[in-house]
Amino acid sequence: MPNIKSAVKRVKTNDKRRMLNASQKSALRTAVKAADVALTTTEVETAKAAVALASKKLDKAVTKGLIHKNAAARKKSRLAQKLNALTAQA
Repeated sequence: MPNIKSAVKRVKTNDKRRMLNASQKSALRTAVKAADVALTTTEVETAKAAVALASKKLDKAVTKGLIHKNAAARKKSRLAQKLNALTAQA
């Protein structure tokens, strides 16, 4: 445990940020998984809504610094490809 006052504060803030980042990253993963599951069904409107939500969360995660912008772009692109295939099939 640190003895210096600023180091004690830094430990506290680091713990707070770590917990916040973990919860946001978990919500992001959940949204992306939900979009993937929605894309396996035949309901186009539900899939569109799920993909839109996942895209929004991915963009937000990039601005917060949770994931790299290219990783978010890759995930969004793959979801869009699946959505386009689903809409073409329907």
